[in-house]
Formats: sequence, C-alpha cells, structure tokens
Amino acid sequence: MPLTRRAALKGVVATAVGALTGGSAYGVAYERHHVGTTEVTLPVSGLAPALDGLRIGFVTDIHHSAMVPAEDVRAAVDLVSAARPDLIVLGGDYVTWGDRGYVGPVAELLAPLSAPNGVFAILGNHDDDHDMPAALAAKHIEVLKDSRTRVEVRGEGLELAGIRFWTRKVSDIVRVVRGARDTVILLAHDPRRLDEAAELNIPAVLSGHTHGGQVVLPGVGALARRRFPVLSGLGSRENTWMFVSRGVGTVYVPVRINCPPEVAIVTLKRKSDI
Repeated sequence: MPLTRRAALKGVVATAVGALTGGSAYGVAYERHHVGTTEVTLPVSGLAPALDGLRIGFVTDIHHSAMVPAEDVRAAVDLVSAARPDLIVLGGDYVTWGDRGYVGPVAELLAPLSAPNGVFAILGNHDDDHDMPAALAAKHIEVLKDSRTRVEVRGEGLELAGIRFWTRKVSDIVRVVRGARDTVILLAHDPRRLDEAAELNIPAVLSGHTHGGQVVLPGVGALARRRFPVLSGLGSRENTWMFVSRGVGTVYVPVRINCPPEVAIVTLKRKSDI
C-alpha cells in the first residue's frame, strides 16, 4: 500500500523523537505540559484609534484527549483569565479526530472563560460541524462557522470573520466578509489562508493548526515549516499581518521539543504607529 503523507509524517516524527532520548523524555514529561503566555503586538492597517491597544486572548489547538489532560486545559484557561483581555478567541481543534468522548468535557473546561466584549470560537479540522459547536454554544461561547459578528468597543466597531478549516476559496471567504463596515479580523484555523486574506486586503488574521511544528529539532528546525507561510508567531503578506499560535495540545505523538505550548495575548496596534 502507498505511504500516506500523514503516515510518513508520523514515522519521521517518531524516528526523530526516538533518536533524541533525553530531549523526548523532557518533551513528554514536562515541556508539553508547561503552558505559558505569549504577548504579541499585531499590526492592523486602518484600525480605528479607539481600538488601538485592544487585547485579544487567543487559545487554540487544545486537543483535549488522553494525551492532553484536563489539567493542561485548566492551566490555559487560568492564564488567559488572569490576563483580563478585552475579548477572547478560540481557534479550533478542541479535541482530536472529533472524539465525542471529549467534546462535552472540553466545553465544560472552557466555560469559565469570559471577557468584557465576549468569547468567540471557530472550528478546526479535528472538530465536527454539529456536536462541538453545540457544546460550545451551550457554554455561551459564540461559534463563527463561516459567519461574521460585529463587536463594538469604545464606540468603534470590529468585525470578527470566522471560517471553517475547509473554507478555502476566495469566493467563499468573500461571502463571509461582504458588507463589513469596520476593520475585519479573519479567524482562520489554517494559516494557509494568508494568501486569500492578502488577496482580499483583510488587514489581520489569527490562526493556529501548526502547533509551531511541535517538534523543532536542533540544526534542522520544524519538520512542517515548509508547508505553511507562517509556522508560528508573526508574518505578513502585502498589507495583511498574521499571528499563528503554537497552541496548547499535541497530536500524533505526546511530545513537544523546543516548542512549548502557549496561550497568546494579542494586542492590536495601528499599523502606522509601528
């Protein structure tokens, strides 16, 4: 049988991790559980002066499962809550492979999240279209599934446009952002949507999906780095800036090496002021 890309990736990661016995032990026992807070400034072209300095708590790729225990999710929730952001965005992949046994529990773990201007969520490639959004909505988390909402802060509007992982065509994204009167922030689980956002002149994007590579080998880097325009942190294309979070959980193998999990506090900044 032909070797699939997923199987090949799993084999390469397993081999690399096995070769780094000491590092992998640290990555399994400690680094993958040591969730930290990353503070980043995201340039946003055309941002209203009143929204300059708006702080968004961003949590993505939780992957609650046997590999990602409730304690890790609670740690992420506590870190975001302690930062007291103006609003919170959840970036998808709450469970792994749509495991329904964890859908309700992860929604319960996320329920304490609150912010003055709301908590919003999008779906990732591991989330189903029905159970996961219903569980989040039941905890008063607004799920943006190829939809947009307008948040008014300090008398100015900010448009949050959330797309599903499988929404990729420019024409499909146009339908989500059409008619927006204010600055648009695209919430796209997959950072490969940077191309479409730049084509549509959307000024800012928040993404996850990559886990920052999850395993970053000394002298080699992340195995997945060539697949994405931005693997982690800030990046830009034309007039569009993107932030990609390393996320909270793990997938394929329960390890992180040189790539600790994070929640992010993203501060919006008028591009002309940077």
